[in-house]
Amino acid sequence: MRIVLKLGTSTLTHPTGNLNIRRVEELCKVCSDLKNAGHELVLVSSGAVAMGVGKLSLAERPKDIPGKQAAAAVGQCELMYIYDKLYSQYHHVVAQLLITADDIETPERAKNFHNTLARLLQLRTLPIINENDSLASNEIRFGDNDRLSALVANLVRAEALVLLTDVDALYTAPPSQPGSRRVEYVP
Repeated sequence: MRIVLKLGTSTLTHPTGNLNIRRVEELCKVCSDLKNAGHELVLVSSGAVAMGVGKLSLAERPKDIPGKQAAAAVGQCELMYIYDKLYSQYHHVVAQLLITADDIETPERAKNFHNTLARLLQLRTLPIINENDSLASNEIRFGDNDRLSALVANLVRAEALVLLTDVDALYTAPPSQPGSRRVEYVP
């Protein structure tokens, strides 16, 4: 079975923004066991900005775009270091794909993304995808990794998409936005 698993920031970190070591170790163990059972996994992982805030010892999450982009640049390195270290213990190779909306919406770039992802799965790696927060601007963002994970699941023809998040359901927009509605069923 091919599974896309989206990991939200709150799944990976404590409310302080620091890594939830025990939870991340357990997630890596479960994912490794799924791979050992013959399943193909693709992770869509949030958390780069939060990890950067922690690594840089910032008092709070930056509010400006360059500050968020800088935190993401630092945090993405830390996040991949942790994933590589933990999955290596179970003899799994991780691969990093940082993409922007242009990489899905521009036909040639979408083809390159698809071909790279397909080859990584053939090579039995564990692709870890995140939006390239260091380069993406508001005009070319996916919006969030929930949307990105759905696009990836469709692209790789996954049999399952699992969203690990602190939001209680699927909504038409972020639940905090006025007019956001809970989606009861997705055909």
